[in-house]
Amino acid sequence: MSDHSGSATGEYTHRQVLTILSGLMLGMFLGALDQTIVSTSIRTIADDLNGLSVQAWVTTAYLITATITTPIYGKLGDLYGRKKLFMFAISVFIVGSALCSFANSMYQLAAFRAVQGIGAGGLFTLVLAIIGDIVSPRERARYSGYFMAMFGTSSVLGPLIGGFFAGQETILGISGWRWVFLVNVPIGIAALFVVFRTLHVHHDRRDVRVDWWGAAALVVGLVPLLTVAEQGRTWGWDSPRSVACFVVGALGVVAFFLAERAMGDAALIPLRIFRIRAAWVTISASVIVGAAMFGGIMLLPLYMQIVHGASPTESGLLMLPMVVGMMAASIGSGQFISRTGHVRLFPIFGSAIIVTGLGLLSLCGADTPLGWVSAAMFVLGIGLGNCMQPLLLIVQSAVPPAEIGVATSSATFFRQIGGTLGVAVFLSVLFGSVGSNIADAIKVESQTPQWQQAVAEGHGLDPSVIAQVQDDSSVIDRMHPVIAHPFKVGFAESMDTVFLLAAGIGVLAFLILLLLPTVELRATSASVAARAQADAAEPQL
Repeated sequence: MSDHSGSATGEYTHRQVLTILSGLMLGMFLGALDQTIVSTSIRTIADDLNGLSVQAWVTTAYLITATITTPIYGKLGDLYGRKKLFMFAISVFIVGSALCSFANSMYQLAAFRAVQGIGAGGLFTLVLAIIGDIVSPRERARYSGYFMAMFGTSSVLGPLIGGFFAGQETILGISGWRWVFLVNVPIGIAALFVVFRTLHVHHDRRDVRVDWWGAAALVVGLVPLLTVAEQGRTWGWDSPRSVACFVVGALGVVAFFLAERAMGDAALIPLRIFRIRAAWVTISASVIVGAAMFGGIMLLPLYMQIVHGASPTESGLLMLPMVVGMMAASIGSGQFISRTGHVRLFPIFGSAIIVTGLGLLSLCGADTPLGWVSAAMFVLGIGLGNCMQPLLLIVQSAVPPAEIGVATSSATFFRQIGGTLGVAVFLSVLFGSVGSNIADAIKVESQTPQWQQAVAEGHGLDPSVIAQVQDDSSVIDRMHPVIAHPFKVGFAESMDTVFLLAAGIGVLAFLILLLLPTVELRATSASVAARAQADAAEPQL
């Protein structure tokens, strides 16, 4: 083994870990920055491409491919090593980003975001698995501060960069919002170079079957189910298209289960993982936490921009209370876990705080002061920070060391499933109810003297605007403030419904996590534990 891959014992020195982390963090920064840039500029993009009501396709397409490829990257990484795979993921992400900058419609953008998602599926899961390889769960908290700092930086820079680009008419002759995607290209190339130079991780190649049947069944199962979750309100939940999606999706899920059972140890997601109580409880909770996290990250910038009239840059900065809450809780819980090894209470406490935060957000209306909204976001961030890292530590310690990649990708996969379904369902609820809520608010406010005075001054309202505003919300900003107010009330009421729905789902996560057993975190890294296990299995001469 070269001295880049750890000492003779297989343990890595602090300096070696930091060198490897520099490459990992740049790759992860690429994915984290993209999420915050896109979420704060999506309204501008959708308005420009005349498709605000179909913006969920852009997010859902990305999440579908990222979700499906997550367990595939995890399995291939366990088999063939993670460095080349990580570089491949970054390369695909760069290509997808470049393609997105050429999109001329929301559906075309969704297709290119799907390509981007194929790369993104490997960014997070491979990073988390590599960290699991080189650092023990107890020691991992020592390095969590670096990643939280990276997430914090991307959360601040993303909205600023996204807001700047989205706010420019053109830059160098190219529409400003297209730079939201183009900026990934130089960052990705830099990440490729740094990963190539720094990521030297020992890997013992194992030749076993790759579960391509499972992967194919996963695509057949997930794509129609996630599509109908997004389109069901438009098609009608009992329409022939919706029923066809439900049937094909159900058949795909059954086929996936049968493929995984037949493949045994070589399965993408070995079914025996679910016989470990800590693993199935953690994975079940991850689905729900994912829905709460992605739903919050998607809806809050929309609330800030549509209801409070914030620019993309301002809405990103207004998200900082949630980011600060996540960072503080994640670093605090990480330090405590590192010193004591006790982890069980953090996700239970965190899920209860998530419910509280979402409940507070459901009370926010069109005229709620931003201070109240910020406090509610901070509470939500505290809850998410206490769930994300502890849940991952638990599942990585609960499985055999050689399967840390599969365990990591499974937890990430199910969290993204929750996120994908959450975004699709939440946005369906939002846009399915906003038209009637706006109409009701107009009916109430049209009786007020302020409204009648605005109409007398020539600021009348064309009824077709209610439908138009769902595709181009910038119309609201051009209205007289009195006429615009019921539109903001309608959006706020629909968002309240979504937050209340998410809080109800969060209660389920809390109840599931009460079943979590006490888990002892390993004191050695996965690579060392796996080698020790292999040595013990070899016949002694």
